[in-house]
Amino acid sequence: MGRRRKGRDISGWLVVDKPAGLTSNAVVNKVRWALDANKAGHAGTLDPEATGVLAVALGEATKTVPFVTDALKAYDFVIRLGQGTNTDDAEGEVIATSDARPSDHDIKEALQGFVGDIEQVPPQFSAVKIDGERAYKRARDGEAMEIAARPLFVESLILLDRPDADHARLEMVCGKGGYVRSIARDLGRVLGCHAHVDHLRRLWSGPFDVAEGIAFAEVERLARTPELDAYLLPLELGLADLPEVHATAEGATRLRHGNPGMVIASGLEYGETCWASLNGQPVAVGTFRGGELHPSRVFNLTEGA
Repeated sequence: MGRRRKGRDISGWLVVDKPAGLTSNAVVNKVRWALDANKAGHAGTLDPEATGVLAVALGEATKTVPFVTDALKAYDFVIRLGQGTNTDDAEGEVIATSDARPSDHDIKEALQGFVGDIEQVPPQFSAVKIDGERAYKRARDGEAMEIAARPLFVESLILLDRPDADHARLEMVCGKGGYVRSIARDLGRVLGCHAHVDHLRRLWSGPFDVAEGIAFAEVERLARTPELDAYLLPLELGLADLPEVHATAEGATRLRHGNPGMVIASGLEYGETCWASLNGQPVAVGTFRGGELHPSRVFNLTEGA
């Protein structure tokens, strides 16, 4: 018999304003402990030195993580011009320098080439797998790897400010899998001056905004208290980009057992992904087919979760 996971059966989201110096997994582990939750995960890694929105899913909300991961995200970041590093951020070793400094006009012109559907090569120090091993592990051993370019959708990329000749502050809204460090590196190459990320902050991720986040220090201060529970957001926020349909009582019973169930919907197309609720409580996510929802994920929520 497998070991039973300890902790409370709580489901929902806690949006943490992650500080610099912590890994995303360290934040998740602290949140899980602080809420005494039996299950937790996050919707999109932030580099250790990055700050901002880290949406932590608890309990049944972990089943909605892919829908948040796929959503658009916004970043406010500062790049250091004139220096390239081996990690493409300020934590790495400087491996290239240049005395050239682009004008604001040059930067704005170059940014246009990074908007829309682009191809992006992840940094050498990244979590992508190369022959089954994380790239950053091989990079730490001094190995230079050929990493294949990956598609990325960038909705917008704008110059916000130019604090001085060596720095530029940008804002980017992009889809899943975007590396801000790669944007900085490639922008530096296009401008002919090298560049890396100096500071990075995630402003929002899908439906979750940094304005509604709780500081990590507060998570620690309020650990194991009802006050921390009050910061929990409902599970269904992770489904904000999907249409909602309403299950019948009989349909909900069938859905909870993993079977197609009758739902009431309007304006949906056959084959569209949606989620079903009953009396305001999420029941399942799945594919709409002719008056029924065919479930791919079923929520096993306790009363009041």
